[in-house]
Amino acid sequence: MDNYFAQLKELRTGSDLEAFGESMRQAGFTPMRKFLDEFRVYLRAYEDAECGAAAELLRRAMKAVPEPGRMSPSWTYIWREYDGIVRTKAQIFRDIPASSRDGEWQVLLDNPFSNQNIAVYPGLTFIEAAYMFAYFRTELANNEYIRLQKIATVITVSGADSDGLQPIASL
Repeated sequence: MDNYFAQLKELRTGSDLEAFGESMRQAGFTPMRKFLDEFRVYLRAYEDAECGAAAELLRRAMKAVPEPGRMSPSWTYIWREYDGIVRTKAQIFRDIPASSRDGEWQVLLDNPFSNQNIAVYPGLTFIEAAYMFAYFRTELANNEYIRLQKIATVITVSGADSDGLQPIASL
């Protein structure tokens, strides 16, 4: 099967993008799904030096396949999601200097007006946390908030630890 995302990286002209888009439409659902998955892998991993390239790749993809929702309704807003990820990651890279990116990071999501649990994604590298923050940021409701946090101190205890505080066996 062709690597469509790798092909997108090589395209430069409008006519090349149109031909690429037509080949994607002809290929159908499965190759388009693979293309979008490969694009997401790229979005997860790229770092600040690639912000311009990420925005350009998204521009090309949007030009080649302007309405992916015609192949699957679940892709109707995929370009908006990917654009939000690219823009948010660029802002994170601008706001957090490279010298401060080492160590453990976490992403926290909360809606203080709901009785749902807080969602926390701990133990992340900076790049993983930047992607998670950007991903969740694209669908954030007005009454929700999201935090990207660097962890300064961590103490981890499991219930299997034999010393220290023990859970109550029965009530």
